[in-house]
Amino acid sequence: MFSGIVTAVGRVNSARRNGEALSLVLESPYADLVVGESIAVSGVCLTVTSTEGGRFTVDVMGPTRDRTRLGGLAAGAEVNLERALAVGDRVGGHFVQGHVDGLCRVTRAREVGDTLLVDIELPPEVAEVTVLHGSIAVDGVSLTVNAIPEAGSAQVALIPHTRAHTTLGRVRVGDRLHIEGDMMGKLVRQLLQPWLATAARAS
Repeated sequence: MFSGIVTAVGRVNSARRNGEALSLVLESPYADLVVGESIAVSGVCLTVTSTEGGRFTVDVMGPTRDRTRLGGLAAGAEVNLERALAVGDRVGGHFVQGHVDGLCRVTRAREVGDTLLVDIELPPEVAEVTVLHGSIAVDGVSLTVNAIPEAGSAQVALIPHTRAHTTLGRVRVGDRLHIEGDMMGKLVRQLLQPWLATAARAS
């Protein structure tokens, strides 16, 4: 479990393929990572499989590559990093599982004062659980839905701190980013589905 508060920007040192397997070696400032620890890499929950000298390795399985853009990362690419929450931690963002729902697409980005307003096109399953002023995780960053410009989209506002300390400060129109819908919204939708199906049959 994570909070969507990115604590470091890491860099891909190498991407190694062995048949269907993909191992990413990442550079990070974390000095005390341990094997078996969970870590969010641009919002994707992965397991640390080895550590050495300021670097750690994670394996990216086929289903994860199908749902994310991690399979396309090359040496030099930057990624947002967050270590898993510990009991008693402050939760400054919102509860984020690291179970990415898919990719969103940046459709508009414009400066308003010192804020960057970014419009994103959402996958249908995320749009269903996205509400005005609710929470959403974009590339692992906990953000508030600033507006819903049209059906199937959301607008987020990136303050200077977020732009300086995450990879989102460099987003451009057309970029595809990891998206995770609000966990509470997804749970409510799941609980209501049987009732909605019954109501639909009755009508």
